Amino acid sequence: MTKKMLTGVAFGALMAASVPASAEIVIGAAGPMTGQYASFGEQFRLGAEMAVEQINAAGGVNGEMLRLVIGDDACDPRQAVNVANQFVGEGVVFVAGHFCSGSSIPASAVYSEEGIIQISPASTNPAFTDERPGPGIYRVCGRDDKQGVVAGSYLAENFPEGNVAILHDRTAYGQGLAEETRNAMTAAGVEPTMFEAYTPGERDYSALVSRLNAEGIGAVYIGGYHTEAGLILRQMREQGLEAQMVSGDALVTDEFWSITGDLGNGVMMTFSPDPRKYESAAEVVAAFEEKGVNPEGYVLYTYAAIQAWADAVEAAGSTDFDAVVSALDENTFDTVLGQIDFNEVGDPTEANYVWYVWEDGTYREM
Repeated sequence: MTKKMLTGVAFGALMAASVPASAEIVIGAAGPMTGQYASFGEQFRLGAEMAVEQINAAGGVNGEMLRLVIGDDACDPRQAVNVANQFVGEGVVFVAGHFCSGSSIPASAVYSEEGIIQISPASTNPAFTDERPGPGIYRVCGRDDKQGVVAGSYLAENFPEGNVAILHDRTAYGQGLAEETRNAMTAAGVEPTMFEAYTPGERDYSALVSRLNAEGIGAVYIGGYHTEAGLILRQMREQGLEAQMVSGDALVTDEFWSITGDLGNGVMMTFSPDPRKYESAAEVVAAFEEKGVNPEGYVLYTYAAIQAWADAVEAAGSTDFDAVVSALDENTFDTVLGQIDFNEVGDPTEANYVWYVWEDGTYREM
């Protein structure tokens, strides 16, 4: 079946703004609004608030205004389930969330059972969609089995002797990404020297760094988040270990640099091509900049998740779960991330990864 192109309610005719709203539609955005990963929750909040503001200014969805509620899961699986149940009580029909895969996966069981559409802007673990509990579960970001291939291939090519340490934080995201990176290295004929877990939330990783030094490690891959990556990097440099640090998309926050300072220069990470540079995002990026906001990381991904859902509701003519799922499955959506359509498990059909490097306080595409 050829998918139909939907152009997006947020950029509809200006006269739509004069259409009166007869009711409101409640939607949610969920992520770590507090805790050590709160910078990503802030990205979600900023993207969701701008999407709702602009959609409502253009007349809402099917003439109804959107009302946004924010859920704080702190990247904790149990708290994520609590948030999901709270959303049920609020009458939420759609959730842009969650951030951590370890939150999105258990929360998806609640959403599936209650007939709530979930589109994650950032959860990359393959199990989130491969093992989804039912229809209505999607993401607009890529997957770790693609991201890990990019990282693992690079490490195998540039460190053929295998003096690589792959470290992970035991989370669904971090361990999953680390395993995919190791698999890609192994497929290329190179075995990493170390594959170890670390405890997130610690402040002292000096014993781990001493082991890296003793093993003569030339590259350290972090399957985890920016807080621990920054601390491990600082302690590596304090012990004189100049190994290359490589990681994934969880380093796309300015907070990484606030932890590392100039020591972060040269740290590499994989992430999707920078959507801030897309022509499709130009108007929205300008709107953020007028507010003094840099739409980094997953800000535009959150906006796009809401865009796609809103367009599907317009196509369905209602927020009925089955009708919206059919619209999401059958159409192509024109979003700030470009054109998005979903495959049979709810993944975007196109989601590529490229390399970024941290330099002088900012990350740039290589």
